[in-house]
Amino acid sequence: MMKPSELTDNYYEAFVKKDSDYEGVFFVGVKSTGIFCRPTCTAKKPRLENCEFFSEAKEALLASYRPCKRCNPLYPPNGETELIRVLVDAVENDPEKRWRERDFEDLCVDPSTVRRQFKKRFGMTFVEYARSRRMGIAMKNIRSGDKVIEAQIDTGYESGSGFRDAFSRIMGETPSSPEAAALSAAWLDTRLGPMLAIADEDALHLLEFVDRRGLEREVEKLRKRKRCGIVPGRAGPIDSIESELKGFFKGESFSFETPLQLHGSPFQQSVWRELQQIPPGMTLSYSELAKKVDRPKAVRAVASANGANQLALVVPCHRVIQLDGGLGGYAGGLVRKQWLLDHEAAHGIRK
Repeated sequence: MMKPSELTDNYYEAFVKKDSDYEGVFFVGVKSTGIFCRPTCTAKKPRLENCEFFSEAKEALLASYRPCKRCNPLYPPNGETELIRVLVDAVENDPEKRWRERDFEDLCVDPSTVRRQFKKRFGMTFVEYARSRRMGIAMKNIRSGDKVIEAQIDTGYESGSGFRDAFSRIMGETPSSPEAAALSAAWLDTRLGPMLAIADEDALHLLEFVDRRGLEREVEKLRKRKRCGIVPGRAGPIDSIESELKGFFKGESFSFETPLQLHGSPFQQSVWRELQQIPPGMTLSYSELAKKVDRPKAVRAVASANGANQLALVVPCHRVIQLDGGLGGYAGGLVRKQWLLDHEAAHGIRK
């Protein structure tokens, strides 16, 4: 079985070579442009660190990527039906449009045929695709600091219920009864920008900067793993981590006692546990971390596990750097990573 890091390298090599054998196997999200492509795209290739790989187009859409206009990743590789081309072009020309029955009539197409062809081609209906594009725009607005109500209006939702219905495709349906299981989500303002915290009454499940690309996909994975919805609200662990973050950014304490729930493979969790042993003000190289988890040759796998961490700051993946002293990668951005390292170093090695 191929390791995640090897799979990524394999996909990137195929992407660079424009290998048609990989058509339909993966899609590539380009972080620097916000678009996603098919493996055979003829555009200039980005660096590996600027690429994200998805098994389905829907995953790329939920991660807020828009389809590349050069390679048209939403079209079948061996030629698209005219109907799919017309509708995809219509959405891309006006991604904020709310589609109604009469819109299909204006295009002289049968709604049931549209539903069937999109479901067969993309694994989702046309309406789901259109909503995903609109919600991607809304999420970007929210991440950039726009108020929720403004994002709602800007993306064409005339009512709050319509916005909630579409947003639930990412966050999950709101439980129908007070007794139903749900995770609580809250927006926490910090010195380095707002963070999203998700928790139940027992533990913190996710803590991320809201401008992290692919955050929607991480939220979707979490709710599917927990099989419950995620609703705005507070829980004990959220109040706890908010208080601890204030102390962290003031340089008063780098200790986190909020109970955590780590979601990952046994190997990933071993890496994350080791990360928590790195004292503030200190760093490890990726190779040193690999030795700590008794996998000295698995440096790339360790780096991949580092990047998969969903509990920023609390599981301090920012304390891992390159062997030559370079920063390496960081999902929250290299500017934040440098600030965090400088902040911790300035306040000394202490808990």
